[in-house]
Amino acid sequence: MPKKVKHRKWQKGRSRKRLVETRGTHLSFGSYGIQALEPSWLNSRQIEAGRRAITRSIQREGRVWIRVFPDKPVTRRPPETTMGGGKGTVEFYVFPVKPGRIIFELDGVAEDKARQALRLAGHKMPFKTRIVSKT
Repeated sequence: MPKKVKHRKWQKGRSRKRLVETRGTHLSFGSYGIQALEPSWLNSRQIEAGRRAITRSIQREGRVWIRVFPDKPVTRRPPETTMGGGKGTVEFYVFPVKPGRIIFELDGVAEDKARQALRLAGHKMPFKTRIVSKT
């Protein structure tokens, strides 16, 4: 969740099929990473679940970088209320993921251990992923 945003409520935006990411598509910090293959919204709970899966799998050795930050607010209307009366309250924050974006990076562990950790994190994501490496 961001500390402060310029506008508390954002518009949803339109999903554009087949639009690929142009930024954050290459490994910048670690030797291994997990890359998104589909567009989706990634919320803060899913990011935290992936981070936990990685850190548990590598037994807190090595280093993990999270390359996404959820700053887009998603609003919801209360259940069983009529339309009208304005936009709903902010419920949670998401990061809109496009295909090609690197989500997590990892370094300082053996390749087999890194691939296992990133595979476990990939299961927590709401989209298909692939493991990428610098070599």
